[in-house]
Amino acid sequence: MKFRPCIDIHNGCVKQIVGGSLADKNSSADENFVSEQGGDHYARLYKSRGLTGGHVIILNPAGSEYYEADRRQAFAALEAFPGGLQIGGGVNDENASEYLEKGASHVIVTSYVFKDGSISFERLERLKSAVGAEHIVLDLSCRKRDGKYFIVTDRWQKFTDMEVTKENILMLKGYCDEFLVHAVDAEGKQKGIEEGIASLLGNTEGIVSTYAGGIGSYEDIELLKTLGKGNVDFTVGSALDIFGGKLEFEKIAEMK
Repeated sequence: MKFRPCIDIHNGCVKQIVGGSLADKNSSADENFVSEQGGDHYARLYKSRGLTGGHVIILNPAGSEYYEADRRQAFAALEAFPGGLQIGGGVNDENASEYLEKGASHVIVTSYVFKDGSISFERLERLKSAVGAEHIVLDLSCRKRDGKYFIVTDRWQKFTDMEVTKENILMLKGYCDEFLVHAVDAEGKQKGIEEGIASLLGNTEGIVSTYAGGIGSYEDIELLKTLGKGNVDFTVGSALDIFGGKLEFEKIAEMK
């Protein structure tokens, strides 16, 4: 179990938002923190602490007036920590190699591999052919519906028909190197983790996974460690003092 840092970029700025509030209309989101620093500042910080495998997430969609500003921030971060960061947001088989060339260790994908709410194995194969499974992180961001967790796409706004289960995770294992799972309804709220997701990941053997969403205390991290059987990495955003929260980055950074 280790700490994976993050750099979330929205409207050209490094931010921490309430995940479920993200909307394409007017490029809006409920904000927890807006940084005066660029993505490269945080990348250098993470590099100085030896924190590899962190996530750079572009939150505006391609076509947004802020998309290119987001990409500039992302590229600056990748340049500041080559090989140390993963990147997601608008990744597809045509642009994935560009991000690797810019310094990303992996590309993170969700929306691209789903079409009309269902998984597209054709797209998965194209992406795998383009960059290799060893450079792919599948983001199984999910929300609860009817008591079950379903993958959501398009900046967490659209439900798919794929449930997050042990069987489905193992089915997808051959297409990627790691899994990233955002518990979207907990994201940015600092009110505790989604225990069902943590337990599911902890009970799925033979994968590398990172949990994100709801961590607001050191006790939450300990609970995740227990439920994840020590095998699930974690990311903390809004709760960190570097993003306006109360948890000490320096203390969390030692959990690696």
